[in-house]
Amino acid sequence: MSKPIERVTVFGLGKVGTLVGVLLSRSGFAVTGVDGQSRSGLPFDTRQANVSEQDQLAGLLDGADAVVGCLPYDLNLPIARAAHARGIHYFDLTEDVPSTKAILELAKDSQAVLAPQCGLAPGFIGIVGASLAGDFDKLRSIELRVGALPEHPSGLLGYAFNWSAEGVVNEYLNDCEVIREGRRMMVPALAECETIVINGLRLEAFTTSGGLGTMCDTYLGKVQDLNYKTMRYPGHCELMRFFFHELHMRDNRDLSGEILVNAKPPVNDDVVFVHAAVAGWQDGQLKREEYVEAFYPIEIDGERWRAISWTTAASVCAVVEMVAEGILPQSGFIHQEEIPFDRFLETKNGSLYAID
Repeated sequence: MSKPIERVTVFGLGKVGTLVGVLLSRSGFAVTGVDGQSRSGLPFDTRQANVSEQDQLAGLLDGADAVVGCLPYDLNLPIARAAHARGIHYFDLTEDVPSTKAILELAKDSQAVLAPQCGLAPGFIGIVGASLAGDFDKLRSIELRVGALPEHPSGLLGYAFNWSAEGVVNEYLNDCEVIREGRRMMVPALAECETIVINGLRLEAFTTSGGLGTMCDTYLGKVQDLNYKTMRYPGHCELMRFFFHELHMRDNRDLSGEILVNAKPPVNDDVVFVHAAVAGWQDGQLKREEYVEAFYPIEIDGERWRAISWTTAASVCAVVEMVAEGILPQSGFIHQEEIPFDRFLETKNGSLYAID
């Protein structure tokens, strides 16, 4: 049996990683934050280190019961492997499919928890979708949609890069796993654009990779259609297709990220839209159930945090809490869709999602 969680090391102290450290500290954990730059003035200990150097990485895990990866998707796997080798619980926010598949392999003989994809999408949206699906005797479709957007958009793109540019480019270009007519398949990103209206606001939704996490594994043979799409303001998808494909920017992902962030830097007034819809049969009748919410910036300990930051950070911190309290398994891979939504909302950090 793995040891309890008391000391947590958080890798990456950007906006989300810093808030993860703050929230875990408020929840009673002893937190150490690790970043490539020197950080001070935070309510937890910090260390400056280059996590891409394996000799430094091993020492950074000393004394930790759990680690949380809040780094770009391509830096998570070495941390997961190091945590696995030491029997330390591992959590991250990745939407990268190859990284998750590699962590699934590690989990086959893991002495501790390996829980990637604990952010907003994948993560929270999968927990919500599975909760809705659990109310049905037979499923027809599970449709999951998330959009992290500027509240006051400007320009034709109507976007701001409040999230990792590397992550956004990755999910815009990689193929997307879905279940369609009962069959598991891959479809292109930036495709199948549809209109969604939330509280009278017209949005578009289109395919992007990674948002389903491991749900295709879980629901294959149980649902006819399962898909995930990203929501944006109208016109965004067509412009991104032009940028990546007609201008061939898909051939240089790093430069693409630099250009996009330079054009659309982060903003403080943002909104996160979450839309989950499940259709199926209950007591022989075809029904559809939905979860639709809009989340805005909130204040935590006197500091205002963007919606994308707190929704992402609160999700992973809630999962850490649930493992620490024995609500979730103490070893092996944790699928987000297996996390009970009601217990998630009862945690200190999950309760931030509970809108009156």
